[in-house]
Amino acid sequence: MENTKKYRMNCTLTFGDIYSQIIVWLIVLFVSLAAALGLMGASRPVYALATVGLILVLSLPFLLFAFVTTLLNHIEFNAVDALAEAEADTTITAQAKQLSRQGAR
Repeated sequence: MENTKKYRMNCTLTFGDIYSQIIVWLIVLFVSLAAALGLMGASRPVYALATVGLILVLSLPFLLFAFVTTLLNHIEFNAVDALAEAEADTTITAQAKQLSRQGAR
């Protein structure tokens, strides 16, 4: 049980990775609103609301799937060496103490 490793989770997702998905979602919204406005002038405006609801309900699962898979593809698990982590912790602690001393002056 002593040879268990620690892992660090790192998310590399950036705004550019989901930018196109946001653009697609906005296009879907505007298309559904345009269809609703086109049908609103008809004799039955209930069809306009049904069209918006149908477009949004049918498109949302696909857009959520695309976003979640993009997110999961950008999560990395890296093995952490216990000795290197301890050295990094002491270095960070020493740097923090030094900065706090400089700030106190």
